[in-house]
Amino acid sequence: FRLVQTVWETLPLLVAYRNRHARRFREQVLAETDLFLPVTERAALALQLEGVAPDRITLCPPGIDTARFAPAHRVATGQAPEGHTIVSPGRLVWEKGHQDVLRALALLHRGNIRTPAGETVRPRLRIIGAGPEESRLRAYAADLGLSDAVEIRSVPYEEMPKVFAGASAMVLASQAVAKAALHPLDIPRAFWEEQFGFVLAEAMAARLAIVSTTSGAIPEVVQGAPVELVAPGDWPAIARALAAGPLSRPAGARVSYPPEIVRRYSSTAAAERLAAVY
Repeated sequence: FRLVQTVWETLPLLVAYRNRHARRFREQVLAETDLFLPVTERAALALQLEGVAPDRITLCPPGIDTARFAPAHRVATGQAPEGHTIVSPGRLVWEKGHQDVLRALALLHRGNIRTPAGETVRPRLRIIGAGPEESRLRAYAADLGLSDAVEIRSVPYEEMPKVFAGASAMVLASQAVAKAALHPLDIPRAFWEEQFGFVLAEAMAARLAIVSTTSGAIPEVVQGAPVELVAPGDWPAIARALAAGPLSRPAGARVSYPPEIVRRYSSTAAAERLAAVY
């Protein structure tokens, strides 16, 4: 049988930055795979640095059900936001940067950063996800005096269109590295960056304003779209981008994304790419 591998990894770790177990698996995968399907151009470039010939690489981004997230969903449910809500979706782990969104929220609530009209806007924040950082994020929200303005919970995927429909902006504050825990007998576990960000495709389909970082493949995924990008960890810039953009408009206002970008990340387009490959 032919062996096809889908690849998300955007960092060419090679041998030097892999542990002794992964080094063996790397050699086997490189030798036995007939075709690699990287989901981003950044992942494709990483594969080439790993030693994969270009003729064994075909770019194949994933897709979502864009119709499920279309703004028409809000009309159908009769949902109209009463005030500004920011959504920070993703696993509750350090590298997803929810802590930076909380810091940005604190600046907005305290009036340190205001809209272009000079108004102080105090949006609510919904952190959507589950993971080991939940208790620390709740404690941090309390430390910042934001407990009444912050909701942290996971929801079924079927509810995410409703979550996006009721929001004014989505923030993906991904960091540039993971936890950086040092293994006592091996290499540091600090090698991660955002590999795609499905929520970016979902938010664009929902015509929801996006503020994100430049971690990993994010700039590539949103290239050509009106998305505000800041450096990983730059929480004042997140606050400024929110205040200058979505928080200066009516609550829940939609933005326009190029149709070709939305369709690129549709399940239909992804199926066409896979069919062409096989």
